[in-house]
Amino acid sequence: MSEKTYFDFAATTPVDERVVEAMLPYFNEKFGNPSSVHLYGQRAEYAVETAREIVADYINAEPEEIIFTSCGSESNNLALRGVTLARRHHANGTNTIITSKVEHHAVSKTAEQLRQFFGFGIDWLPVDDFGVVNPRTLKSKLNSSVALVSLMYANNEIGSINDIQTMAELCAKNNIPFHTDAVQAAGYLPLDVKKTPVDLVSLGAHKLYGPKGVGALFVRNGTKILPTITGGGQENGLRAGTHNVPYIVGFAKAIELLKVERQARIEHVEPLRNHIIEGVLEKISGSKLTGHPENRLPQHASFVFKNVDGNLLLSMLDEKGFACSSGSACKTGNPEPSEVLTEIGLEREWSLGSLRITLGTTTTKDQVDHFLAILPNIIDLNRSLTAKR
Repeated sequence: MSEKTYFDFAATTPVDERVVEAMLPYFNEKFGNPSSVHLYGQRAEYAVETAREIVADYINAEPEEIIFTSCGSESNNLALRGVTLARRHHANGTNTIITSKVEHHAVSKTAEQLRQFFGFGIDWLPVDDFGVVNPRTLKSKLNSSVALVSLMYANNEIGSINDIQTMAELCAKNNIPFHTDAVQAAGYLPLDVKKTPVDLVSLGAHKLYGPKGVGALFVRNGTKILPTITGGGQENGLRAGTHNVPYIVGFAKAIELLKVERQARIEHVEPLRNHIIEGVLEKISGSKLTGHPENRLPQHASFVFKNVDGNLLLSMLDEKGFACSSGSACKTGNPEPSEVLTEIGLEREWSLGSLRITLGTTTTKDQVDHFLAILPNIIDLNRSLTAKR
């Protein structure tokens, strides 16, 4: 192929040209610090607060409930550290974090550090073969010792969707804060925080055709939380530091576009995703779909191939012009099976051969057809090379 084909939209998306256009004035013409009292600062502050209203409106939140951060990972860290430490201070004995091992590392590794260095316990919830948490399992674990429940809306690696509505309602009935990492889900799945009683939601702009380096955390009014970056009084005192005005404006513009275009994006990628799933399972023996076959992100197809080297597979596909992933961008290149594939019960001969294909607004049927035409031969060659080691 003369041009590369990008099939890794779950790792990051290109910045929409309309987003770039909205950002540009805030690099030079409107460059003020929102914390300054003069006209330059006032213009910048207006831009930040307008952006806050746009992001809040998308999830039906109040503007003051939106805290701008540098990314989804920082939002996850603020949610976990901020709430667990505040809860322990205000309610002695709340020392347990409930989460799962299929969470993004920004959640699971933060929980693990809170265990190792701050004395919190972790109750790791099991998942089914599709990587989904059963709400009944969560219900059985809820008690007065729980400081926070953190379970993702949709899995970045295998695309499965959790029933956060039911799980958030269970936590609300028990007065336990519920956090969901919606970084992957926000571009395609609905979320209304007035209808779904989540207390904290993590968002990231660069999964939504916005810029890298900006995210948000929804914090429901009344939720006890401590800042993890201290200093100035920005973001209701929860996130000190000079605002990244151009990126915040870009985030809001990406959200504006998403609000209008989300359904069209779904209708574009879902048939292409289904075509990939059907084609791979039909043409390649020793292949399995990972994640739920139906209740999954509409742009997300993920597989494992028996006796295939996943890292070699990515290199072979890249050589043929296809940029894919073996899971999250953070895991690419890791020779060990991911926690997600281990948790859903895959044996090593399967889990080492993972592949994630995620589609976007620029994906075409010709690209998908070409991919399906070359993949079987690449898998056969990979197996042959792997068997000789």
